[in-house]
This record gives sequence, structure tokens and C-alpha cells, in this order.
Amino acid sequence: MLSGFSVVRNAVALDYPVVPAIRSILDLCDEVVVNVGPSDDGTRDLVTSIGDPRVRIVDGVWDSSLGRLVLSAETNRAMAACRGRWGVYIQADEVLHEDGVAILRHAVRAAEARVEGLLVDYVHLYGDFDTVATNRHWYRREVRVVRLDRDIRSFGDAQGFRVGADERRLRARVTGARMFHYGWARPAASVARKQRAWQEIFAAGQEAKQRRVPEGALEWTPLLRPLSWSHPRVAAEWIEARRPGAASRLARRRLRPSDLRYYLSDWIERLTGTRVFEYRNYVET
Repeated sequence: MLSGFSVVRNAVALDYPVVPAIRSILDLCDEVVVNVGPSDDGTRDLVTSIGDPRVRIVDGVWDSSLGRLVLSAETNRAMAACRGRWGVYIQADEVLHEDGVAILRHAVRAAEARVEGLLVDYVHLYGDFDTVATNRHWYRREVRVVRLDRDIRSFGDAQGFRVGADERRLRARVTGARMFHYGWARPAASVARKQRAWQEIFAAGQEAKQRRVPEGALEWTPLLRPLSWSHPRVAAEWIEARRPGAASRLARRRLRPSDLRYYLSDWIERLTGTRVFEYRNYVET
């Protein structure tokens, strides 16, 4: 059995594409466990509306006193409810491209015992649905399929995973499957609500950042590029409903000396295929 798992809270208010997210892995998974946190906006009903018997809801606690660690704690709760030997993790603002379904299915079957996770490539939409953030600040790959029969747990703010008490990084394999990240490509009101929600979880640093840009806008970042791939089909209706209000809202700023490292890293990557000084939650195998 291959399980899927996710966590979500206030998806309606925050305008997360949680329905496309879950549907994007249903063709891959025998079950999808969704940890729904306390919400007052109909999030649980939204997940239930998917109407697929493979979707199983567990009710999370979401202890806000944990700060950013609440995300990994609730992700681990969802993992613990899975019945498969492998789990496909998807966040509420991510959508797996349909081309990746067969790729990941084959990769799971072909994985040797030493492989603990599988990597997907990321497309980070930024400001609108046609612009992609590509500089080194944005992770280009992350583990999104993990073995569930080992001591593997969600880590930190739930971006990645670790193994055992010593929190060793997973041995993970590149697959080429592509995940689209829509967290920063939505109408201004939705972005503003997300910014406020993130300030509650990631209090340190978020307030200083928000003072630099108007609410609902995003700060310009180096190496923004036009999208060169098609969006996942399952997200098409969700995207089209939001295109009119999702025009790019980038707060202009001056180029900083620190930005030069992004351009240098990009030049080296294009020349050699290596992304220098890249932070990784995993060890490629």
C-alpha cells in the first residue's frame, strides 16, 4: 500500500489549493490521510467534498505554543495514521504535476533498501501564475516520498524529514517529478492573510520583513523568470478562478550587494550544473 499524507488548517480563509493538492496524488496513492487542524472557515467540509473514499481525515490539535514546530508535530500525526510502507507528502499549497505520478510510482518500486526518500523538483510560482522564483533562496528539490516503516519523522517547520534520535538526513534519490508551489501566487487578499498567519507561527523575522512591503504585496527578488511548463491539469480550474486578482504585486527595491551571490550561483549552476552552497535536507544517493 502507498499512502499519502498532508496537514491543513484554515484552507478556505488562506485560499490554499488543498483540493487540487490532494487530488494530484490520488492517482498515485491507495489512501490519503489529511490532518485537519481547528478551523472556523469550513476547511473540514472542503476536504470532505472531494468525495473519494481513499481520503481519510484525522483531527489535529495544533498546539500554537510549539511555534514553528507545530507544523512538524502535526505532520508526524498524519504520518502515524498512514497504513502504507511508503508515504507521499504534499503540503496544502503544493500540487504534483500529473507527469510525476508514473515517475514516482516507478521510483518507489525500484528503490533499494538504502533509499529512504524520493526527491521532487520544485516550481515556485511568485506574485502571479506565470512567474517563477529561481534563485538559491528557493529550494530546487525536496523529499516528498518517504519510507514509513523506519524511524523517519517530519523535522522543524515540516519542509523536510530526519531519521532517528540523532536527526540524520535522509538518503534520497532524484526522480524528476515536478511539484508546483502556489503559496506566493494568489490574489493580494489571500497573500495578506497568509502573511499574517505566518507571523503568528514564524514571529521572529517576519515582522521586520513585513515592514518593508505593503500588506498583500511581495518583495522583488532576483532571478524571477517566466514559467516555461504547463500547470498541473488538476489545478487549472483553481488557477483560472484567481487569475484576475493575481496580477504581480512586487514591491520594488534597490539591488543589494548580497544579491550578487544569487547571480553568481546561477551563473555557476548554468555552467556546471551544480548549485553551490545549496542547503539540503537530504543526502543524494
